[in-house]
Amino acid sequence: MSGAIDYAGLFPPASLAMTPAVRNFAEYRKGGDSWALGRFIVPALRLNEFERAAGALLPTGENDEPWTLSALASEDVYSDLANIRAFNDRHQDPSLGASVIDSVELKSHSPAEIGRIAELTPGDLVPFYEIPITSDPRPLIAAIGRADARAKVRTGGIIPDLVPKATDLLRFISICAELGVPFKATAGLHHVIRGQYPLTYEPGSASAIMFGFLNVFLCAAFLIAGVNDEDAARLLVESDAASFHFDNDGITWRGHSLDSAQLSDARNFAISFGSCSFREPIDELQEFHPTTSDR
Repeated sequence: MSGAIDYAGLFPPASLAMTPAVRNFAEYRKGGDSWALGRFIVPALRLNEFERAAGALLPTGENDEPWTLSALASEDVYSDLANIRAFNDRHQDPSLGASVIDSVELKSHSPAEIGRIAELTPGDLVPFYEIPITSDPRPLIAAIGRADARAKVRTGGIIPDLVPKATDLLRFISICAELGVPFKATAGLHHVIRGQYPLTYEPGSASAIMFGFLNVFLCAAFLIAGVNDEDAARLLVESDAASFHFDNDGITWRGHSLDSAQLSDARNFAISFGSCSFREPIDELQEFHPTTSDR
């Protein structure tokens, strides 16, 4: 799970203001669980606000590791890409704070649109295309593959209707595996395994059955290792923690095993998941598997 959690504290249900969100990210980078931290997710339209809030926190030494960001594009993709390029140009100067946007996340509903945007996106910026999955996403995933880009899937939200059907999510992951298209997930993956959880942090929040990040990541890993669709479907909705066994060699689930090399390979396919909380998935993971903090 190294680098798997993209911090999206600006987004629901946390919906933090920019200043506390960037302070959290700075704290997580210095903490003992920083190994699991990925990118800071920020709308391209708020990059100036990010710079004002994070200016004093960004590293300034020439050998310091920069903050990595992923920018969410608006409908004005052309302007957003220009702002991203300008941001990266500014932050080549360490005195302004070491930070780089290395990926951009866009919504797309047509293969033609994916092709057009691909022609505009510079080669040093990895695009993730969020696509709908309620209908067959194969044409969209194929277009993403032709563009040498990555897919993005929404796995939940703050209302029950935003949690996709397991069959739709499995179809998405299966097609990505078949076509060799890496993906990330966003929303609804705060928890380790599938179960009934509150949708927000508000007292009395409605709840829904939500996917676990372990289900999604292991489903992807087992699919590229050759597990059949029936077993992959069972894994995606697995809710029994006792069905998973970890040791130094890898992981076993209901008679199916993956070694550490297969798990490592799978991370080139299942890239990351966006979460508005970093501590919630980490704390739950360490409770689920107490040796996590020892890596």
